[in-house]
This record gives sequence, structure tokens and C-alpha cells, in this order.
Amino acid sequence: MNTVWILGDQLSLTNSALGAAQRQYDMILMVESRARGKVLRYHQQKLVLIYAAMRHFAAELEKAGWRVDYVPLEEGLTFESAARRHLEKFAPEKFVLAEPNSFFEADALTKLGRKLRLPVEFLPTAQFLCGREEFRRWAGASARLLMENHYRRMRSKTGFLMRDGKPVDNRWNFDSANRRTLRDWQKSGRSTPDLPRVTHDITTREVMAMVAREFPENPGKAKDFWLPVTRAAARKWLSSFLNERLTCFGDFEDIMSSEHPSLFHSILSPLLNIGLLTPSECAEAAIAAYQEKSAPLNAVEGFVRQIIGWREFINGIYWLRGPEYRELNELGAHRPLPTWFYTGEVPMNCLHQVLQQLLASGWNHHIQRLMVLGNFILLAGIRPQEALRWFSEMYVDAYDWVMAANVIGMICHADGGFMATKPYAASGAYIDRMSDYCQGCRYSPKLRTGPDACPFNYLYWHFFDQHAARFADNPRVKMSLNAWYKRSEAEKDVVRTSAAEFLAKFVPNSTL
Repeated sequence: MNTVWILGDQLSLTNSALGAAQRQYDMILMVESRARGKVLRYHQQKLVLIYAAMRHFAAELEKAGWRVDYVPLEEGLTFESAARRHLEKFAPEKFVLAEPNSFFEADALTKLGRKLRLPVEFLPTAQFLCGREEFRRWAGASARLLMENHYRRMRSKTGFLMRDGKPVDNRWNFDSANRRTLRDWQKSGRSTPDLPRVTHDITTREVMAMVAREFPENPGKAKDFWLPVTRAAARKWLSSFLNERLTCFGDFEDIMSSEHPSLFHSILSPLLNIGLLTPSECAEAAIAAYQEKSAPLNAVEGFVRQIIGWREFINGIYWLRGPEYRELNELGAHRPLPTWFYTGEVPMNCLHQVLQQLLASGWNHHIQRLMVLGNFILLAGIRPQEALRWFSEMYVDAYDWVMAANVIGMICHADGGFMATKPYAASGAYIDRMSDYCQGCRYSPKLRTGPDACPFNYLYWHFFDQHAARFADNPRVKMSLNAWYKRSEAEKDVVRTSAAEFLAKFVPNSTL
């Protein structure tokens, strides 16, 4: 007899270890480890999602005839103590797992096997379309990787949105068509449908109560949990997106609204990242909507690019670059993360709105993460590792493989441009164009400097002042650098003074 050990982010019937097992002979082990749950101060709703989904998945397996040894959090066991108890009771020949989705879990389980003197076998994960070795072969020894190149390769490999070896409509990418502003949406008169209402059963309600009791100091409120936790409910969530929001997703995927946080987004990543949905079924369902003429190509292509392009790319980067990637800090950012990132109490309305939404739900869409929160982290010089810890704690879809490349490479540009050809920096004008946040803010995006100016404006120029030499040969920021060089020294000094005063007040320097 072997034991299939299923981790909390591998809750799929397509789990490779489950697929290799024999129902009448092998066993399942699932462990809610208290120690693992306390590695970081995870948002309470993320913990509810994982534990509730685990319990429902275990029940589904038992109903299908599997023998499941399930260890709930209330028993207080660690992975090691749970494994020892299981070994003593059932005496399996080995533990078999789908490849863990983080270096740390893979390393810990390998060491645990040695400690217990029991073989631990990892089978290739089925949660991604591009295997780790496949990505490594594609990347080779490249000094820089482009997501677009990887995306096109994945399109060709899967055949998604391809016809006779060419992209449908002879275009790989409709990104330039997917940048309509908030004002465009307001003029269109289009409404935003509500997300499906999820009814929680007794199991989920018990988990909500448990998380509130066991993790009272963690961010968020377990009682406000709002996501599906079963495969069937996740499928309904996907259908809701396809039927009600996909049509407008492409046009308005970059806008931000204080009144409508979810807008036209799918919010499938929390479900994909724990295995309740697969990348193939999500992409194929969207493509079917295009083929049935119920969704436009620009929306479907944009969604498919997120699934088989970006998601697969950042996972590939994670396994290619190794644990050391998380420690990079090429721009020398050194400031600590402000405590108000955990409260949202900051006078910049864009940050306040996005942080309040995050505290309430554990979720923001990609532009809020990149161009509001990430933009501020970059411009203020927040240490990448503090930013990575915070993102990993706060988001319901956050896992190490997701956040390492997104934060280190994309947000902080801390890998020196390995995966992003430019720093994602923007002034207040971008946020004003894409959101309604500036309307309720005490700062003006029209003013460049001074106490009433939007801090993003002078922090933007302060960033390029600090890093001008580093980006001197980067064609994607040449226009910004030239504009900075043309300013008089007096104008530059005003920018420097405004930035220094703001940072001293809201982002105090590290004493380390």
C-alpha cells in the first residue's frame, strides 16, 4: 500500500498522484497543519478557502470510495507528527505526491521522508500546462525572458486560438485594444453584474468559526468569506464569468472603481491555484464562447493570455531561478513596508480604497495590485522582501510560486529586468485616467509638487532621478528620462524636496 499525500493547493481529481493510485489498495493523507498555517499572518479568508476546500475535497474522495486519513487543524499536529501517526497506523510503503508548488514544501517533505526512513515520490504536477523542465529547456541560458515569446509558444503548443498554424485573425495579442478608460466605461452605460452569491454549508461555516478562533490576529474577517470551495461551485463561478462578464473583460480589464471592485474580472485565480479548476478548462470554455459568438476576440484572447501566458510564465520563472530569486534587490530598495498597508489608513485615496477592499475580501484585480500598490512600493523604494511577505500574507490567491516573480520581477524590478523590460512606474495621471479614486482624494493629480500634489507625481520623477544611470540605455523609459534631464536644477530640487518630505512622513526610513 502507498499513501497519496494531497496538499492544500492540490485539490484536483486530475492530481497526478491520485491518478497513479489504486482506489482499492492505496490511501489518501490530508493534513491541516497548524504550524504551516502560521508561517505568515495569512488573511483569514485565505485560510478559510484552503481548509474548507480541503474538507470538501476529502469528503468527495470518501464518497468516491477512497480511504482518507484526514487530520483537522483542531488536532494540533504538524506535517511531521501527522505523518508519523499515519505511518504507525497504516504502514505505507511510500508517500506519493504531485510535485509540491513551492521549493520549501518540496524540500521539507523530502527531508521528512529521510527522517521517517520512508521513500517520498513526486510525480509531475498536472496543475500547469508547461512542465518545469520544458520551461527550463525553452529558457536556456537567456539573460532575459519575454512573456510574449513564451505565450506564443504556448498558443502553438495547445492550439488555443490558432487556425492552420497561425493565430486567429492573424493577431497574437489584443492588449492595445484592452486599455479603455473608466470614462469610456461610464459613457458606455454598461452595468457590472454582481458576483454569484455563494451559500456556505455547515462544513464551511465550521471552518469560518475555526479560523476566526485560531487566527484572531490575522488580517481580514473569516465571517465575510465569499468564495466557492467545491469543484461544482467553482464550475458555476466560471460559468457566471463566461455568461455575464467576459464580453466586457477585454475592453475594461484595466479600469478601477471604488463602487465596483470586481468589475468584469473572473476572480478564478483563487480556484485555479488550489486545483478546483484547471487552466485548460478555463481557456477552452472562453474560446468556446468566442466560437459561439457570445464573446469578442479581444476579451477572450486577453483572458487566455492571463491563463496560459502569464500564469505559466511566472511559474516557470519561479522554478527556473530557484529560491535565491526571492532575495534579489537590484535597485537597492531599503525602506520598510509602512504599517498602514495593514490598515488602509493613508490619505492617498487610491491606496486607501484598494487596501480597504483587500482587507475586506483578500482580493484586488491585477491593475490595482500592479499600478496602485505595486507602483507605490516601487516608487517609494520598499524593500522587495517585505513587499513579497505582505503580498503573500494578504491575498486569497497568493502562493510562493505566484508572488515571487510578480513581486520581485514585475513590481519591484528587483531582478534587474530579467522578466520585465521596464519598471512599472506611473504618475498620478494614469490612476486618474483609469479610476475614480482621484475624485475623492485630498491630493490633486494635476499638481506636480507641493503639499497638495498627488505624491505619485513627484515620487515618479524622484524614482528616475535616483535610477537615471541604471536606465540610461533602456529605450522603454527614454522619454521619461529625457523629460527629467530637461528640467532645471531648481525644478529638480523641488521634486526631491517634495519626495523627501512625503517619504519621511509616510514611509520612514529603515534603521537596519
